[in-house]
Amino acid sequence: MALEHAILVSLTERDGSGYELARRFDRSIGYFWPATHQQIYRVLRRMDDAGWVTHIDVAQDGRPDKKVYRVSPSGRDELTRWLAEPSDPAVLRDALGVKLRGAALGGPGVVLKEVERHRAEHATRLEVYSGIQQRDFPKPAKLHDRDLHQYLVLRGGIRAEQSFVDWCDEVIEALRKDAR
Repeated sequence: MALEHAILVSLTERDGSGYELARRFDRSIGYFWPATHQQIYRVLRRMDDAGWVTHIDVAQDGRPDKKVYRVSPSGRDELTRWLAEPSDPAVLRDALGVKLRGAALGGPGVVLKEVERHRAEHATRLEVYSGIQQRDFPKPAKLHDRDLHQYLVLRGGIRAEQSFVDWCDEVIEALRKDAR
């Protein structure tokens, strides 16, 4: 997937400036498709040039005008095309797994600390995702359309993070036993 498609999806949910899109990425879609603010601005310019988005200039007091983007008809066509295109299943590519495989070469204690650090990061992310679920989707059985789709992506993130936490717990326990 290209960043263009993630931006198109976000703009179909709500028009926005580059800054607003960057904030949305920081708070939601970026958990699953991260992008820097600079990347978002660069890609927006490219999408504007390609005709996938249009923008209006909005005057601001004491600051330069901001551009508010929306998906154009050709952008919707591209998103429709992309949605129908098969995508490859996710492949786990994780440096931690490679480090764990190499731990016997003399660094099991270092690798244990790295696994503990990863576990803490995944636990934090799990806590954030669970908070979003409680705040934004308190009644999941009543969801439909866009809200249901957002909820289902969030649930995928929750399950993935819980799985990583569980796996890290298993690895930590095994490495500690092995060290005795």
